[in-house]
Amino acid sequence: MPDKENNQGHIVGVNGNMLTVEFDTAVTQNEVAYAILGEVRLKAEVIRVRGQRADLQVFEDTGGLKIGDTIEFTNHLLSVELGPGLLSKVFDGLQNPLDKLAEKAGFFLRRGLYMNPLDNESAWEFTPIARPGDILSAGDRVGSVPEGIFRHYIMLPFSFQGTWEAVSVVPAGKYRLQECVAKVKNARGEERDVIMVQKWPVKIPISCYKEKLMPVNPLITQQRIVDTFFPVAQGGTFCTPGPFGAGKTVLQHAISRHAEADVVIIAACGERAGEVVDILREFPHLEDPRTGKSLMDRSIIICNTSSMPVAAREASVYTAATLAEYYRQMGLNVLLLADSTSRWAQALREMSGRLEEIPGEEAFPAYLESLIAGFYERAGLVVLNDGSKGSITIGGSVSPAECA
Repeated sequence: MPDKENNQGHIVGVNGNMLTVEFDTAVTQNEVAYAILGEVRLKAEVIRVRGQRADLQVFEDTGGLKIGDTIEFTNHLLSVELGPGLLSKVFDGLQNPLDKLAEKAGFFLRRGLYMNPLDNESAWEFTPIARPGDILSAGDRVGSVPEGIFRHYIMLPFSFQGTWEAVSVVPAGKYRLQECVAKVKNARGEERDVIMVQKWPVKIPISCYKEKLMPVNPLITQQRIVDTFFPVAQGGTFCTPGPFGAGKTVLQHAISRHAEADVVIIAACGERAGEVVDILREFPHLEDPRTGKSLMDRSIIICNTSSMPVAAREASVYTAATLAEYYRQMGLNVLLLADSTSRWAQALREMSGRLEEIPGEEAFPAYLESLIAGFYERAGLVVLNDGSKGSITIGGSVSPAECA
């Protein structure tokens, strides 16, 4: 990370959760920054750069920020942590574990409180797969650990470009997430450590695979009306349209319980808090018909309710998509349910309005169509480097604009 002393700016405008910042250093689109408010650091993302000014959306309430306050740029894109321990967890849109936040902050979330999504103190039973001398590329399997009913593969980080030779791999045993489990070197002789956790920017799709295939097989949802009249392709996309209160969320919950998918990720994007509470109450007690264990053991919930900061709503769907791509890289079939993409679009409309962009139809940003297409294109059936297949099926609920 660059020296913060040389990587700062100051606020010259505040408009809701939108800040306009002047700076003298290099700033990157989608870079993470922090607004300094006394002892509190408020997380933000750069969403537009113009000359020596940048517009940032803050993921928290901006009350108290004023002209001249300091902004610290991190030179890192908005990213999530990928590693063992993600399954059965409940995160917010920025991948903060909500159970740990509740333990530390009580019933009301505090501004500027961020926590590690994964437990770095827990030890995992690592089994090596790669051997010294093996030639690896990004996404290739170095080893594995057990995670619930799955074999969680530890992969060469997706950011490692080119080919790498395995120099050493630790023997089987228990290791923490931050401990080195392998050393690799590239053709230039550069050596790097491989640990069990890695970071990846949420708005850049993970593409460490050989080929993307046309979906051909159906994803059996076990909802007869869906499977008969509106079949869903494994690795395809679908939507559940309807006005508010029509039962879209109830249908998605039924699909998540019974669909023939390995991992289920639910992105509650702008949903009412009561509906999200129902998920949190029901899922731990639901029996998985495939394993007889708790359905939560193979699920991840991303919570960003309508009462939480609206800026994080836009990030939550990308967080869910990145987690889905991570498990797809293990050869699993992932079902991602985004509820609701309409409220995600509303968050984009609010952001676009504060940027004073020329509005498109019904005041939505003119580029909304390309953003939605880019999100749904992260679904698909792929052939991985070792020849196995993995898939992501994305289903989003959609409410008609006149009912929004």
